Amino acid sequence: MDRPGPAVDLGGRTVVVTGGTRGVGAGIARAFERAGAHVVVCARRPPESPLGKADFVPLDLRDAAAVRAFFDALPRLDVLVNNAGGAPYRPLADADAERHARVVELNLVAPLTASIAAREHLRRTRGSIVMIGSVSGSRPSPGSAAYGAAKAGLENLARSMAVEWAPEIRVNTLVVGMVRTELAHLHYGGEDGLAAVARTVPLGRLAQPSDVGAAAVFLASDAAAYISGASLLVHGGGERPAFLDAATANKDQSGETR
Repeated sequence: MDRPGPAVDLGGRTVVVTGGTRGVGAGIARAFERAGAHVVVCARRPPESPLGKADFVPLDLRDAAAVRAFFDALPRLDVLVNNAGGAPYRPLADADAERHARVVELNLVAPLTASIAAREHLRRTRGSIVMIGSVSGSRPSPGSAAYGAAKAGLENLARSMAVEWAPEIRVNTLVVGMVRTELAHLHYGGEDGLAAVARTVPLGRLAQPSDVGAAAVFLASDAAAYISGASLLVHGGGERPAFLDAATANKDQSGETR
């Protein structure tokens, strides 16, 4: 169940959420709307469900000229959330390099393009950028190696950007773990699969999109005014190390851990 985040007042601020029509992006858009911001969502396809008061603008983030035109047309911008991204399951040997490069383009080059296009707006408002990263960027990601590499690059890009564009613009990354969205079953299976995966998370559940949204609102708010170049882990405690379950040194014959 989607949980509302804490009360934060972002009234009068304009927020752009890329890829904000479903899943994590929609949760982020709803969180900023609850905080009183004017939210603009851009994506290639329109939302299948209403986005509340948020405005939708069709945009292919991989089209640099269209991205620049989109930001040039905005009267104001306070926060950019680079959320658009993703990748299908695709082992490296099952596709050519050009196809993997498109994953990198969407998950790394597109956020760079949007950030540069938004820079002048954000400099004037002393705004902030929130990159939506992934735990895949810091651990092996078999089946989505290009995605993991792009997310690793995105986190590094954010740190460099935070230094180059300070003090006018703050830049941070949310390092997101497993999230229960309308497409989660494609990755983890049905309810049994989702429950089994949730048990691997120390907090005992997958994240809700609202959990990510609340963290994004925090990083964009005045409460985080001295936070820049940071990576905030939103992963429920991470993953239990596999060796703990495989090890036998501290188990008796019944299998109980002593």
